[in-house]
Amino acid sequence: MPTKLPTRQLGTTDIDITRVGFGAWATGGGGWSYGWGPQDDDQSIAAMNRALELGVNWIDTAAVYGLGHSEEVVGRLLKQRKGAERPYIFTKCGLVWDPKDPMKDARRILSPESIRRECEASLRRLGVERIDLYQFHRPDEDSGTPPEESWRMMVQLQEEGKVRAIGVSNFDVSLLRKIEVIHHVDSLQPPFSLIRREAAAAEIPWCRANRTGVIVYSPMQSGILTETFSAERVRKMAPDDWRQRSANFQTPNLERNIALRDALIPIARRHNTTVSSIAIGWTLAWPGVTGAIVGARSAEQVDGWIGAATLTLTAIDLDDIAMAIERTGAGQGPTRPAAARIVSAESSASMEAR
Repeated sequence: MPTKLPTRQLGTTDIDITRVGFGAWATGGGGWSYGWGPQDDDQSIAAMNRALELGVNWIDTAAVYGLGHSEEVVGRLLKQRKGAERPYIFTKCGLVWDPKDPMKDARRILSPESIRRECEASLRRLGVERIDLYQFHRPDEDSGTPPEESWRMMVQLQEEGKVRAIGVSNFDVSLLRKIEVIHHVDSLQPPFSLIRREAAAAEIPWCRANRTGVIVYSPMQSGILTETFSAERVRKMAPDDWRQRSANFQTPNLERNIALRDALIPIARRHNTTVSSIAIGWTLAWPGVTGAIVGARSAEQVDGWIGAATLTLTAIDLDDIAMAIERTGAGQGPTRPAAARIVSAESSASMEAR
């Protein structure tokens, strides 16, 4: 029997998700423009099975991951798991690739006909009759489709029973407002980590105010906020690993980011957990965040972050992390959850009263 983990309601949906979910980006393997290099499918399935055995109840993937391959691998997993053993499956549309040139960046297309075509293809690859959460991957930049028109197609797919809940990824507040008047936005998936903190300033508060669930991605900043990461690992990355092109993996950002990672080590020790769990736990401490998507390429990597599912950071932890961010100069955006700041002040006042 799988372990039971705490859950949170995803927005106003009937879906309760564990605080961490399995991210299947790297499951897509290499050979495409945003791949992580070669990946063994059996290892991917073993990693997903390990996460599910430890209590995780959802998997997030996308059509573009491996140009359909990630969804196919997730589909293989689902054939092994029926009924109560089946996790929730979240996937995305809106990035359309050129099969003749897999290393070419996918086009950002959210035309109604493309959305429907992608949905049908994802259902086939996953081997399911309904997708639990269907999301726009990124705003449309190539077809000129107004977001309201794209969103109406998502509502239609939901009414047809092809998808259970509908959400978006990488949308800002202005876009969220435009589509919210058409139909409620069930969820937002923004990038959010100790290094990429911008979403805490606007998108996460908007979602909290509007009862939209938030599932953040890359809470470990694509591997930087883990114990084993180093500059040497960057030099050894596969030639087709997208991270080599990312500013966060290049000087001077790389050195600042690693310094921030190092500052998390004593906090991890006082909780008897991993740096990865501290980094993920920090994202979950923000009011309005429902869950965090965490990737893994092996079962052992899952063991390295599963502790975040039950971790609660203290006001002192959050103070120490905020000071480390300021000291290292890593990333940008708000450094501390406002609600935690209030709790800290109340705790101090209570202590003084005693």
